[in-house]
Amino acid sequence: MLRPLMPAVLVACGLWLAMAPARAGLFDDDEARKAILDLRAKVSQNEQQLKQQADQIQSLQNGLLDLGNQNEQLRADLAKLRGQDEQMLRDMADLQRAMRDQQASLNDRMRKLEPQPVTVDGKTFNVDPDEKAAFDDAMNSLRGGDFDRATASLNSLLKRYPNTGYGDAARYWLGNAQYGQRDYKGSLATFKAFLTAAPDHPRAAEAMLAIANCQAELKDTKAAKRTLEDLIKRYPQSEAAHAAKERLVALK
Repeated sequence: MLRPLMPAVLVACGLWLAMAPARAGLFDDDEARKAILDLRAKVSQNEQQLKQQADQIQSLQNGLLDLGNQNEQLRADLAKLRGQDEQMLRDMADLQRAMRDQQASLNDRMRKLEPQPVTVDGKTFNVDPDEKAAFDDAMNSLRGGDFDRATASLNSLLKRYPNTGYGDAARYWLGNAQYGQRDYKGSLATFKAFLTAAPDHPRAAEAMLAIANCQAELKDTKAAKRTLEDLIKRYPQSEAAHAAKERLVALK
C-alpha cells in the first residue's frame, strides 16, 4: 500500500518545495506594501500638520496685519483727538478772551451809569452820569455865549433833578444866562432864590452884585444902591464888595 502512495507524496513534496520561494516573495511584497502605506500615511499626516501650521502662520500674519491696521487707525484717531483738543483749547482761549472783553465793556458801561463824585465851588457830591452831562452841556453853552440854550439846559436840569447837588451852581449860572438874554426880571428872581437857598455860598457876594445890576437895568436905582451897600457890609473883603463901591459911585 505504501509503494503506490510514494509517487504522490513525492509529487506533493516537490510542489511544496517549488512553491516555497514564491511564498517567501509574496511575504516580502506585503511587507514592502505595508511599509509604503505607512510611509504614505506619515507623509499625509506631515502634510496635514504642515498645512495646519501654514494656516496658523497665515492666521497669525492676518492677525498681525489687522493689528497693524488697528494701530494705524488708533494713531490716526489719536492725532485727530489731539487736533480736536488743540482746537478746543484755542476755542476756549478765544471764549475766555471774549468774556474778558465783554466783562470789561460791561464794567465800563456800569461805571458810566454809576454815580460819580464831582466838586463844584468847593462842594463835593455824587451825581449820575446823565446829570453831569446835562450840567456840562449847559456850561459849555454859557461859555460859548449861547444864553438861550444855556437857560433851557439849566432849567431842564433843575426840573429833572430837583435835589441835584448842582442846584446852587445851576441857579447861579441860570441867573447869569438870563442876564445875558436881557431877561432882567427872570435873572433877578433866580439870583434871589439862589441867595435864599445858599446865603453862605462862595458866590453869594457875586450874586448880590448881579442883583444890583439887574435892579439898575430895571431902572430901580434906589433898590440897586441898597443892595450894593448891603453887599459891602456883608462881604467887605470880597472882590464883589470892591466892585460894589465903584458901582455905587457910578449910580450917584
